[in-house]
Amino acid sequence: MCRHQPPCPTADSPEHHTATIVSAHPEQGWNLLCNGTIVFDDTGELLPDGRVVNPHRVVGPLTVAA
Repeated sequence: MCRHQPPCPTADSPEHHTATIVSAHPEQGWNLLCNGTIVFDDTGELLPDGRVVNPHRVVGPLTVAA
């Protein structure tokens, strides 16, 4: 699917989320990458074979206003 040189990582690669965005939909909270992966704003991912990668963002400590 990727025509970039050097080619983007495949959807099976550990670095699949670094592929080039081919269709951006920020108003809907997702982007399609050239390797067929859909990346969501919450850092979750949907791989081309239907597998789901759960969100993996780092959440900092909560602070409570005094």
